[in-house]
Amino acid sequence: MIPLWKRSKNEITKEEYNDFYKSKFNDFTDPQKTIHFSVEGNVSFTSLLFIPGKAPMNYYSQDYKKGLQLYSRGVFIMDNADELIPEHFRFVKGLVDSQDLNLNISREMLQHDRQLKVIANRIEKKIKSELLLMLKNDREEYEKFWNTFGLQIKFGVYNGFGANKELLQDLLLFYSSKEQKLITLDEYVARMEEGQENIYFMSGEKIEKIDQMPAVQKVKDKGYEILYLTDNVDEFVLQILGTFKEKNFKNISQGDLDLDSEEEKKELEKINEDNKSLIESLKEALKDKVVDVKVSNRLKSHPVCLVSDQGVSFEMEKVLNAMPDGQDVKAGRILEINPNHDIFKAIQNVYQNNADKINDYASLLFDQALLIEGLSIEDPVAFSNKICELMIELNK
Repeated sequence: MIPLWKRSKNEITKEEYNDFYKSKFNDFTDPQKTIHFSVEGNVSFTSLLFIPGKAPMNYYSQDYKKGLQLYSRGVFIMDNADELIPEHFRFVKGLVDSQDLNLNISREMLQHDRQLKVIANRIEKKIKSELLLMLKNDREEYEKFWNTFGLQIKFGVYNGFGANKELLQDLLLFYSSKEQKLITLDEYVARMEEGQENIYFMSGEKIEKIDQMPAVQKVKDKGYEILYLTDNVDEFVLQILGTFKEKNFKNISQGDLDLDSEEEKKELEKINEDNKSLIESLKEALKDKVVDVKVSNRLKSHPVCLVSDQGVSFEMEKVLNAMPDGQDVKAGRILEINPNHDIFKAIQNVYQNNADKINDYASLLFDQALLIEGLSIEDPVAFSNKICELMIELNK
């Protein structure tokens, strides 16, 4: 009998491919995509690859073994030849049959076999091109793939200090605030506003929560699209990428957004100068907790927000500290207050008439900003008591 992969593609039905995959690789689900191709040249081979319809149960465990079955002239040599598949495409199952390989080749010899490296390189390029075709011609199928194995592509960008970022960046998808669906980085850049230099993003647990974050509203109102990042690895991926098509990535909850007009900047400078002693008092009250306190135009309707200083962001802080060897990483905290909110008038009033209370107000605002950001407050009991005391005072 002629092996399936040796037959012409035109003679093989989809059902035959699916049945072969399920019996050969012990899966109950049809593969999402079949890639069957041959290469002739200095190294000739035939490859039959499958992208599974769902991730194996043990995919993210140490028990999962990546790699392809290896044949020479139709004779089985070995299983799970992992040199044939790069880590970022480890979800691909399948086989390779080459007449140029020695039947007695060992696993130790595989690591140094030049012909095998050529085959692996061609397979990597073929998988990438097939995924790009799927992305271009069948978006629904690609998004289905992305929901199953997108995390692996992201880890592929991050691993090896970004060694494969150029190869994989075109495959990335992120949720768009404007489109309200997954988009590519290329699609984001193609519709950037005139004069826009940054690709804006915001991180959080869920899309719905990110959309309600204080800083998001201002950027949206300026007409800019925002990428919503919900996977732990997302910010690390963008950090590794650095830029995309000469556009920088900008976390809207970190550093200065620089979205204000010259007139708005001058007005803000005046407010900060007029309230210099109040701001210094707030900063002194929170001296061990923040690197700065300032009045800001980052907010539209919210009273306060917490912004991270340059370097580690709040989302990175959460991820790094959740790791088994977490070393208490802490992002620099900047408390920003909305000068157009009634809370700012209330703070001004307290500072003028009852300065002793300014420490309590500063503490409450800081804890409130921590909760909005999804960070833990140091003393929940003290926070609760201060709120109760304030409520009692207001009703005397």
